[in-house]
Amino acid sequence: MAENISTAGNYPPFAGSSSGVAGQTHPPGVPWYIWAGVLAITSSSIGGAWDVSWHRTIGRDTFWTPAHMAIYACGVLAGIICSWLIVKTTFLHDPELRAASVNVFGLRAPLGVFLAGWGGVAMLTSAPFDNWWHNAYGLDVKIVSPPHALLILGLRGISTGVMFLILAAMNRAAQSDTGLFRRLQLLFLYVGGLAIMGQMFFLQEYTWDVMLHQASAYIAMGIGLPFFFAAFSQASRARWAATSTAAVYTVFIMCEILILPLFPAQPKLGPVFNPVTLMIPAKFPVLIVVPALALDLLWHRVKNWKAWQIALVSGIVFIAVLTIVEWPFVNFLMSKASENRFFGTMYFGYNSRPDGYERLRRFYFPEHGAVLSLGLLRAAVYATISSWLGLLFGRWMRGVQR
Repeated sequence: MAENISTAGNYPPFAGSSSGVAGQTHPPGVPWYIWAGVLAITSSSIGGAWDVSWHRTIGRDTFWTPAHMAIYACGVLAGIICSWLIVKTTFLHDPELRAASVNVFGLRAPLGVFLAGWGGVAMLTSAPFDNWWHNAYGLDVKIVSPPHALLILGLRGISTGVMFLILAAMNRAAQSDTGLFRRLQLLFLYVGGLAIMGQMFFLQEYTWDVMLHQASAYIAMGIGLPFFFAAFSQASRARWAATSTAAVYTVFIMCEILILPLFPAQPKLGPVFNPVTLMIPAKFPVLIVVPALALDLLWHRVKNWKAWQIALVSGIVFIAVLTIVEWPFVNFLMSKASENRFFGTMYFGYNSRPDGYERLRRFYFPEHGAVLSLGLLRAAVYATISSWLGLLFGRWMRGVQR
């Protein structure tokens, strides 16, 4: 690819101040529907973390748990927002929304509305499907069961839709309103951080602490993370976009470790291999914030390189830094020294067997030598491809106006 890719920190100059048009007393703020969309995604993120803890602590007792309600509130809220915006743009002919809208099957609204609306429908469809699945087949063996896959796709649709709504408003404000651009940029990075958290949730069967001495964990993260870091960096124009989004994931999980065990709970399903008396939090976050920081530093230096050159170096740097920091750190997490309220490695679910790898603090078939080296090389190749696609998609996102 001949053209160059401009990365984080290289955004267009602003034509005006935060007050926007000269003489305007009240500068335009962040639209209400963007705030509502961010609230919906936050609700689903909290509900998802709470639901995993509920399953590890109490088990699946009923569909109508508070955690499930927090998750599906996201779909309901997204449906209400999108329906209203479509009606207002298509039938009430709102001039401001119409100017920033697209036409889909005769209906008009901003592009993000249609993406989020599809996600809301998918989410609400997954609810009765998931309830039937549990009644028919019992407890989930895997996270990615068919109804959960539909639910996750729906959540991704809503998250992507809200990001596009923020992005379109941000791109329109880039040349005229510095203050509004900065506020929207922060919201974009926050929602991007929640997307990173969702991606790590999707990968957790590969990134559980006992799995982190296998190349498969790094292959999974090499495929799943650089695309998002590169896309968010390009789209947001932020100097520390990858670091910021990784930090949102890290802080969220650490808050979960510190807060959830404060609440008492006990299992309602059996067999109980590990009696628990409090809500079980997530595992300590993988240190993806360090390779994210390395990528931000790299992208600032090579912003005038060609896309394939940036991607090639990015893939190698991401896997190398991630392996260097996480490999020894997980040794610490598997030791008794990490058994405290901050790292939370003394919390195990009720179905955690006393002779299991987790309770014995043993790695699951750790890899060494040539097998590990070849696996990490594959991870770097996948991370390179993921970075390249993210750079291209993020550059395209910078032109979204509707």
